[in-house]
Amino acid sequence: LNHTEVITGNTLAMTNNDKDVIPYWIVTDATGTELGHFNTNSSSVIIPFKGTYLVTYTAYTRGGALHTEPKTITVDKTDLSSITTDPRWAMLTNGAIGKTWVLNMEKPLEFLGKPTNYVNLAVSGGGWYPSLSEIPWAGLENKDWGEVTFDLNEGYNVSVTQTSPAIGSTEKTTKKGTFVFSLTDGSTNDKITFNGGTEMLHPNDAGYFSPTYTFTNIKIVELTATSLCFIAIRADNDWMIYHLKPKQ
Repeated sequence: LNHTEVITGNTLAMTNNDKDVIPYWIVTDATGTELGHFNTNSSSVIIPFKGTYLVTYTAYTRGGALHTEPKTITVDKTDLSSITTDPRWAMLTNGAIGKTWVLNMEKPLEFLGKPTNYVNLAVSGGGWYPSLSEIPWAGLENKDWGEVTFDLNEGYNVSVTQTSPAIGSTEKTTKKGTFVFSLTDGSTNDKITFNGGTEMLHPNDAGYFSPTYTFTNIKIVELTATSLCFIAIRADNDWMIYHLKPKQ
């Protein structure tokens, strides 16, 4: 199998030199968390954090798939400048320092119904489509629902402290893991994926949401320096927008 993987600084370049096969690379960190997968003859990925990573190459031929043993690559130093040129990283994480978000109880959620699309308020400046009717307090118990912290301190780190949805309960559970921040042009389909057993901070119990919905992969509909909003899907399949704000 004629292919190469070369790390230069914080950029991993992957090249397939056999035009008779379809290449497929998977790049993971030392914990097995996937950083990305690629299927073009020439691909590259920025790895901002120092450490060891695994690259697995598969060649798809007419006779089937041919797999290679994972290749270990080493990144010698951390360089956040390679990803933080996009202001959305600073809005979400505040870089290596970190940023903590809590539920905005003045405007905790909005009702969207069953939309076919939406407009990101931070991008359009013209409001939501379809129009949303804000639900003050939204029937939620007025309590500390916990917090979620993102940081880029030598990794894509996330810590979630979740308060029990049981009425009157102040019991909290804290989980730590990593996250993947997937950005799109125009913020039309930005997402955060949670790894290591973590989930996005949210109120309500599991029965409130659709069994096909997961808080490990959330779709962002607004991200500014002071607002983080994401879609959740109720058990009746209507969409809700949860509002978070920076912890003071």
